[in-house]
Amino acid sequence: MGLGAGDFGPAHARDQFLHGGPVEGTVRSPILNSWQRSRSLGLTPEGCELPFRQDIDLDGRLVRAAGPVLDRLQARFAGRNMNVCLADGHGAVLQRRFGEASLVRHLAAIQSVPGFVFAEQFGGTNGIGLALAERQLINVYGAEHFAERSQTNACAAIPVRDPLSGRIEGVLCFGYPPAEADAALNTVISRAAGAIERRLLDQSSMRERALLQAYLDARSRAPADETTGNGQLGEAAGSGLDWRDEMILKEKAADLIASAQRAAVEVFLPGGRRATLLSRPVISPSGLEGIVIEAVLPTPHRHLAVLTEAGAPPAALAPQAPAVPPPGLSGHLYAPEPGRPVTTARPPGTAGTAEPATGSATGGVVLIGEPGVGSYAVAARRRLEVLSEASTRIGTTLDVSRTARELAEMAVPRLADYVTIDLPEAVLRGEEPTDLQTGLHRTVVHGIRANCPFYPAGERVALLPTTPQIRCLTDRQPILEPDLTAAPDWIAQDAAHARHILGHGIHSLIAVPLLARGIALGIASFYRSQDPAPFGDDDRSLAQELATRAAICIDNARRFTREHTVVLALQRSLLPQRFPEQSAVEVAHRYLPAASGVGGDWFDVIPLSGTRVALVVGDVVGHGLHAAATMGRLRTAARNFAELDLPPDEVLTHLDNLVGRLDRDEGTEDASCDSTGIIGASCLYAIYDPTSQVCVMARSGHPPPALVHPDGTVTFPDLPAGPPLGLGGLPFETATFHLPEGSRLVLYTDGLIGDRHRDVDTALDQLRRALAHPSRSPEDTCAEVVRTVVPERPDDDIALLVARTRALDPRRIATWELPADPSLVSGIRAAVTRQLAAWGLEEVVFATELLLSELVTNAIRYGNGPIQVRLLHDRTLICEVSDTSSTAPHLRHAASTDEGGRGLFLVAQLAQAWGTRYTADGKVIWAECALEPPGGQTDATERYFDDIPAL
Repeated sequence: MGLGAGDFGPAHARDQFLHGGPVEGTVRSPILNSWQRSRSLGLTPEGCELPFRQDIDLDGRLVRAAGPVLDRLQARFAGRNMNVCLADGHGAVLQRRFGEASLVRHLAAIQSVPGFVFAEQFGGTNGIGLALAERQLINVYGAEHFAERSQTNACAAIPVRDPLSGRIEGVLCFGYPPAEADAALNTVISRAAGAIERRLLDQSSMRERALLQAYLDARSRAPADETTGNGQLGEAAGSGLDWRDEMILKEKAADLIASAQRAAVEVFLPGGRRATLLSRPVISPSGLEGIVIEAVLPTPHRHLAVLTEAGAPPAALAPQAPAVPPPGLSGHLYAPEPGRPVTTARPPGTAGTAEPATGSATGGVVLIGEPGVGSYAVAARRRLEVLSEASTRIGTTLDVSRTARELAEMAVPRLADYVTIDLPEAVLRGEEPTDLQTGLHRTVVHGIRANCPFYPAGERVALLPTTPQIRCLTDRQPILEPDLTAAPDWIAQDAAHARHILGHGIHSLIAVPLLARGIALGIASFYRSQDPAPFGDDDRSLAQELATRAAICIDNARRFTREHTVVLALQRSLLPQRFPEQSAVEVAHRYLPAASGVGGDWFDVIPLSGTRVALVVGDVVGHGLHAAATMGRLRTAARNFAELDLPPDEVLTHLDNLVGRLDRDEGTEDASCDSTGIIGASCLYAIYDPTSQVCVMARSGHPPPALVHPDGTVTFPDLPAGPPLGLGGLPFETATFHLPEGSRLVLYTDGLIGDRHRDVDTALDQLRRALAHPSRSPEDTCAEVVRTVVPERPDDDIALLVARTRALDPRRIATWELPADPSLVSGIRAAVTRQLAAWGLEEVVFATELLLSELVTNAIRYGNGPIQVRLLHDRTLICEVSDTSSTAPHLRHAASTDEGGRGLFLVAQLAQAWGTRYTADGKVIWAECALEPPGGQTDATERYFDDIPAL
């Protein structure tokens, strides 16, 4: 399958091609062409890195049209090793579906996560990229893929087109093992693509279809010499037009349609560029009259081709247009196929001749619409566009001042030429305002010119009660002053300043109160100067709507500012204030809250038995009080599970069960409660043993740590990635690493490397450079990471924990192996006595002999051999006795008639702490003794012997 001729397979052909040998006639032409393009792009089979885009439209018209079709495909392929994906017209994956749901856990991110771009210029020969390049159904098998990582895969891919324009909206792709290739899949994928295209067609209006068909019919009858171009500026990513250029062309074209006149208008674009718009009539067979607006753009631009009715912004150019526009104002993108000529022919029933493009230029259709919609419809649509865009551009942050400025930036120059916003200091602090008339501060001054003729930002503003601004607060209604020269109340505030403002051509004002949830938060003032027409009622309504939306965002930011302080205090109180003493690692840490709110990141250092230490970093998804409180619960639980001396994978299993229970418990609460559940949490748990310099780690949906070796080499270990906490049902895996003394283990949350303004690889490179200095202390390492890696305004909380490993001197470790023979207990006591004397610990010999005698005797009596005895001389003296039995001892109070049962009671009296930990081979019973015996030890020993019944 996939062979070009004979038995010369694609693997052999690809190898020969990569070594410069001839392969023509031995491999299919589309594949060979793609290989050649991949080489010309500088790609290598091992270096096809796919970019990741976060700005993909996951709810666009293509996704909405494809949703039901993808559902049916997923049901059809249920239980099969099939990967179904939908990509946009640039090759970025929008959705993935799997026939076998478990596939997603075993596939790499590029095969399971939306956002990776499979265009040929990045990934070489692959299904999605080749379908876009060849613009037809294609199949790629095994070695026909250019990248090494794809050699074991096969796929079928087909473009999905807009039926009206022929423009490729996206790609539908099936991925599967080569052994499951079936010719019937081509039929299935073709029918599925056709179903998506029909659903796209249903989204278009009948009026647009009629106008488009009339234009296409006229174009098909045009003489060949009237062709102006064949590009697709609207479709191509490299057209050179950004959203500002597109908006300028769209707005001017809408004006030409509303004027209903044949015209040629030159439009100047930013950067000294320009385009010419040509207006022509068109009539559908049913008599529907429209106007065609064609653009002639100098190269290197290709022509912009967009179809819409009068006043309607193209969907591709105005993605924020309302979902339900007024009648006759729907719009869709139109772009002809490459190589398919675009003519400016005279449509039937119209006068005049076509003007072909001249010079180095291309052209095409910009807008088609009905002039009867009129200028009022154009103006209404523009206002709807402003409101739609405002919903995404106002309130992008939870900063009061920034939100107020976004309102001003949104209004200039769409509605006004200058905007000032006055807020009281209380609002800026997050408090609820009391008296707005006396505590206003100029927060924002923004306009078409930098030298705005108003009181500057930052100054206190004392306004008279009769000014339009204070009156709008009192009446809680916008105040329109169409002629400021005839507004005595406004002039009375400061006559000299008023004359200064009027001298700049400012002639009209709308003052609007910022009202949210019944609270007046401030005043927004909109001024007009360039447009000679004064503000009208429609402008006042638009200003009020903008101010209302902004006020809600400002109030949200105010409430956040207030609550952020409270939550931040709570979270800091739940984080460790200081770490307990231990000798295994030297640690330093940082916690940085997100710019948008406090989250649920935490870290901890927990001493364990046997001089070991547990290092923990976790992250609760979300922000606010609930995330902080949940973080505290998980941190407490992690410490409790650590006290049980469990391995990392078992600790994560217990945390996973806990999160699941918390979610279920909170999900059963009354719906009126403000509880959102945990939703998701991640954790990285590591245990370092300084006696062996071995570190065991496991993670649950968390980024792997960084390891800095003593020579400065930085690595990110391949730690098995477990599912986030709370999903349940999947085991966690551990990984073991040897960390020489002086190594640094760096644990962090994803806020450190996750930033929308940079990709993860860039962040990891920055982190690697910041850590590649072995002489730095953990504290200096933290400072350097914060300085060079942390974003200026982090989108998420950041927890950072740096631990430099230490090793316990082998001379402070003593180990004995012995069989399960009671006669050897005395010999162990003698050996221990000699070792303690060598360490200079003669004062604890008596207590240690008693303690070890009991532990060894218990191991011989109740456990299984062989038995190991180990002494560790650290901050305390640690005695360990291990055997191969998994039976745990239990402390109990022996009756006066019992002959035994007092051993562990004595151990508990003699030791500072004792316990049991389980290993793969059995268990270890350990006890810690103070290096200087406390006064009560002798008394406890005497009571022990006194309690033994006389026989």
